[in-house]
Amino acid sequence: PIKSNHVTVDGVNINSHGPNNDGCDPEYSKNVIIKNCIFNTGDDCIAIKAGRDNDGRRVAIKSENIVVQNCKMFDGHGGVTIGSEISGGVSNVYVENCIMNSPNLDIAIRLKTNSKRGGLIENFHVRNIEIGQVKDAVLKADMFYNVHGNQNGEFIPRIENIYLENVTVKNGGKYAILAKGFESSPIKNITFKNVTIDKVDTPFSIEN
Repeated sequence: PIKSNHVTVDGVNINSHGPNNDGCDPEYSKNVIIKNCIFNTGDDCIAIKAGRDNDGRRVAIKSENIVVQNCKMFDGHGGVTIGSEISGGVSNVYVENCIMNSPNLDIAIRLKTNSKRGGLIENFHVRNIEIGQVKDAVLKADMFYNVHGNQNGEFIPRIENIYLENVTVKNGGKYAILAKGFESSPIKNITFKNVTIDKVDTPFSIEN
């Protein structure tokens, strides 16, 4: 759904292995609920977007008020992702009562942008999640996401207010939290509350 308001995606089973085969990507959209869905994908299961680079800044429509409930995520680059097309900003995302589990799921909760994309990611709430296995990280917040050559620009992104509560992880892969921000724009207010990770190689890798 693009430039949409009041969207419900309910009971959809998405099996989409291949390059750039995301499951469901609300963009420039608000008041979206994605529930009771199964995702088994070649890219991100759910990726919330808000425009790319100058086009995103020109359109300037934020994606906000997005709820993900009672979904299952298996293969994918990310379970629930924000970005990387994020120039218009994303606010108020709520993920609850979901299951994520696959040796081919790279990251459970993934936030990705860079100084060419810019944008604001704020108020991301995750609760009551069961994670079996992920490959790379439970939470990755990356302001240096790099694809398709030079991604350096003058639009420094912001990431703030990320909450994970009541999350159990059997195998978190390489990192529990992998977070890389700018010195001039540090990632702010990541809260883990009642989060149990039984196995992970490195608990934290945090920069700015």
